[in-house]
Amino acid sequence: MVVEGDRVAWVGSEGAADGFADAADETVHLEGALVTPAFTDAHVHLTATGLALTGLDLSGVAGLADALALVRAYAAVHPADRVLIGQGYDETGWPEGRAPTRAELDEAAGGRPIYLTRVDAHSAAVSTALLDLVPGVADRDGFAADGPLARDAHHAVRRAAYAAMSPAQRAAAQGAALDRAAAVGIGSVHECAGPDISGADDFAALLALAAERPGPRVTGYWGEAVTDPEDARRVRALGAFGAAGDLCADGSLGSRTAHLTLPYADRPGTCGNGYLDAEAVAAHVAACTEAGLQAGFHAIGDAAVAAVAAGVRAAAERVGLERVRALRHRVEHAEMLTPETVAAFAELALTASVQPAFDAAWGGEDGMYARRLGAERARTLNPYAALLRAGVPLALGSDAPVTPLDPWRTVQAAAFHRTPEHRVSARAAFTAHTRGGWRAIGRDDAGVLMPGAPADYAVWAAGDLVVQVPDERIANWSTDPRSGTPGLPDLTPGAGLPVCLRTVVAGNTVHTGPIG
Repeated sequence: MVVEGDRVAWVGSEGAADGFADAADETVHLEGALVTPAFTDAHVHLTATGLALTGLDLSGVAGLADALALVRAYAAVHPADRVLIGQGYDETGWPEGRAPTRAELDEAAGGRPIYLTRVDAHSAAVSTALLDLVPGVADRDGFAADGPLARDAHHAVRRAAYAAMSPAQRAAAQGAALDRAAAVGIGSVHECAGPDISGADDFAALLALAAERPGPRVTGYWGEAVTDPEDARRVRALGAFGAAGDLCADGSLGSRTAHLTLPYADRPGTCGNGYLDAEAVAAHVAACTEAGLQAGFHAIGDAAVAAVAAGVRAAAERVGLERVRALRHRVEHAEMLTPETVAAFAELALTASVQPAFDAAWGGEDGMYARRLGAERARTLNPYAALLRAGVPLALGSDAPVTPLDPWRTVQAAAFHRTPEHRVSARAAFTAHTRGGWRAIGRDDAGVLMPGAPADYAVWAAGDLVVQVPDERIANWSTDPRSGTPGLPDLTPGAGLPVCLRTVVAGNTVHTGPIG
């Protein structure tokens, strides 16, 4: 492969490449390493990811006592932080089966403001001192007297926690997240921000940081409703590519705020929360389409996904189906689909921005999905094969810090889905995690290694290349060398995954050497 400037100039055989060597500024011999397009993570929250990497990460703790011990230790070594921010607790796997109480956090944090977001980022446990920074929070929807906050109350305390961070804290977190992305072969990310996620100041600081330093490209999405041309101009003025990402039609399954048509199995009195109905969706999509701006929504439960599909169809009736299709509006997560909503996604050319690691973490007969929904409904979640069969474009991501920046494990999770009928080939998942993210932003020329494409690629230490497909009939053909099907590293669970040796973005090396 020959790179000239920020583009791939030539790809061909090793013998033909010798003709370029004398004129090259640099020749890199890879000694048998694998070269692939760099990955695109289509849904991240970089500040929160960096805080988890550099600060209080509760994702691996075994129980409530361990979580509180980590809080105490973190508070002791960060005496100057105005607010303590932690990420990733998941009480569903703890022996106590509950989040920390307010009194427990007050004691562990020494009376300081502390914000601990649940793993799904749709609820949080907080201390009294943080509540004191948000006047009137007790009157907001989702407030709990001695438990995690959800919905509007959660949004309010999250804004207060992020606002209390110093610029240096924020920059350090964002830089750490970008460094980690580069170290695992990610060349671009889609930041999903918004007024209830991280705020305009955080968004602006991130885009400025990404522009001034070498590293992964950052495409920013702003999750706020657009109803008229002035709203669209304001979104563009923020530097956002689209009014999409976490514009929430509902919440999450773990926090029981995803909007369902039937009640939760473990809490029969609730169907979750619908934040946007079909009319609100239609108004947003129509206004964005008129402005030539990509729209999108967070939708997880079947009721929320149905509302989004109905709203986008209504917008298409107002402004024209082809205009709606041309902008490739997107739906984040899209977990609880039906045959009807899958068909609607295909009809409306909606991109499904999905996170296979969710299934790896919470799927299966005994996982969180089954506890929340019952095993039968849980088995319907994340039907990637059905989406691909219908022609729905997939863009894979992590929703970091909800799940880690770990692209090969994401591809593995899609290829070895816990529900076998939802599995896709490793090649299809890999394409969705490389080219799929570029296509989601309207770039069909990128995410591949061919002349004219952006020189975004990664070099890997990997074993033998194999062809992995979920259907034996396809396997019998595609694994035959005569088929010409290109192989990928062996992603069988338990096998060692590739290690990133180099990441290049726009022709510039942004990472070298394996991470520890």
